[in-house]
Amino acid sequence: QMMSKVNNMKIFSPRYYLLFINVVRVVYMAEILLNYTRAGKVESVHYGDFVVVDVNGKIIDSVGEPHKKMFWRSAAKPFQALPFVKEGGVERFNITQEELALMTSSHSGEEFHVKLVNELLEKVDLDVSALDCGPATPMSSKAAKALTAQGLRPEAVHNACSGKHSGMLALAQAMMVEVEGYTKPDHKVQQKMIEAVAKSTNLAVNEVEIGIDGCGVPVFYLPLYNMSLAYARLAQPEAGQWGEDEQDIKTIRDAMIAHPLIVSGTGRIDSLVTQITKGRIIAKIGAEAVYCLAAVDKGWGITFKIQDGSFRAINQVVIGILKRLNLLTAEEYAQLVEKFPPILKNHRGDVIGTIEVGF
Repeated sequence: QMMSKVNNMKIFSPRYYLLFINVVRVVYMAEILLNYTRAGKVESVHYGDFVVVDVNGKIIDSVGEPHKKMFWRSAAKPFQALPFVKEGGVERFNITQEELALMTSSHSGEEFHVKLVNELLEKVDLDVSALDCGPATPMSSKAAKALTAQGLRPEAVHNACSGKHSGMLALAQAMMVEVEGYTKPDHKVQQKMIEAVAKSTNLAVNEVEIGIDGCGVPVFYLPLYNMSLAYARLAQPEAGQWGEDEQDIKTIRDAMIAHPLIVSGTGRIDSLVTQITKGRIIAKIGAEAVYCLAAVDKGWGITFKIQDGSFRAINQVVIGILKRLNLLTAEEYAQLVEKFPPILKNHRGDVIGTIEVGF
């Protein structure tokens, strides 16, 4: 409608055009989260939105549009593991805390991840041939190089989502329903997934739209606010009004806290945030640079989305938000900055620029 009005203007001058662009930017555009500088001059920027919500649903802080809708991608995984726990799958199949953490993971495809996937599937009387997530190169460059050195190609087990898919297969076995077609939206496993996501985010099932994720299963489209609310409830299940699911979500939370390397991988910010804060903060990445955190001691959930989907922006935005919210001690902040310095280097190793938060 706005464009129609602009096109119908009798005089379409640059002045009107600039006015139109500024109005659109105010209404629809995310805010600058990061500036990349060179020689003290801004060269590139990343726009985005973030919102912090407490366990009671109150917005604590936000930048950009807190209710913007976005695909949750892999940041939804902790809540997709809930139906398996509810069905009694942990007890029935003697699932370890490590294997439960794997179900929530976007893992790096390291040797211990691959081993866990195989062990989990064996427990539910399946093997890796049942995985329908598709082959993918390990997120760990070291693991990818190791495969190449052995003359091997990536398989489905190396896919960052093979843990989630193993959990879905385990759920099918726990429910005693057919495994075939478990990735389809109308399969009973996926129906359980969307019910769990809706309940976790305090939305009705019909308020959660779906698309198809990179690994072939439904992915959920909902407001950033509700993503943060789910993570706030994950942070403090006892205050999150989970009802009969309280202990089950606590079981998932505790597995993620205890095994951050399984949820993520060696050297990644997800695992390091949880390790450095000794479980005070849980971090979970999603594709296209959607990212969620749970501040356990505060009962806060945090979600941000980098507008252009760039993964290069994630580390500094994570650190910047945690610093802004005073969720890190000086020592913890220093450890993260040491691991992920906010500087740019050229091919010779010279420092030629900086990465600066814009909020």
